[in-house]
Amino acid sequence: MAKSSKGSKGGQGTPATVALTREGFEFTVHAYTHAPDAASYGEEAVAALGVPAERVFKTLLADVDGTLTVAVVPVAGRLDLKALAAAVGGKRAAMADPAAAERATGYVLGGISPLGQKRRHPTVVDESALTHPTIYISAGRRGLEIELPPTTLTHLTQAGTASIARA
Repeated sequence: MAKSSKGSKGGQGTPATVALTREGFEFTVHAYTHAPDAASYGEEAVAALGVPAERVFKTLLADVDGTLTVAVVPVAGRLDLKALAAAVGGKRAAMADPAAAERATGYVLGGISPLGQKRRHPTVVDESALTHPTIYISAGRRGLEIELPPTTLTHLTQAGTASIARA
């Protein structure tokens, strides 16, 4: 069962929600009970929140020509590494080492948010996000999602948009 709250009330403040609040953007936090044995964090969020998988986005880190790059793609899809590399003007992309992703973002796997990371990384959001009035992204903790307009996400992360997801 999911519960919602506006802003970062209810003791659920994370670097992601703090960043949104500091910048004055409206968002909704959705909390649910995370199952430690969940096979897929994204699919767990979809089931708990009862929203279409096309509206729930996962945050992945890839190494593009030696630069950590953030990719935000729908849970319903997979990251196209070649498309990500092309979107940032790179040649080769590979998934980042999980430990490196955690160190670089300050978040744990399954709770990596594109917002409030330790330092800014090049970011690309799959263009399908722009077809929805709001999308769901990790709030920076397993079992916690932020609902916000995709334009808020691209603005705060200075992200580009491109077709980087495939079915």
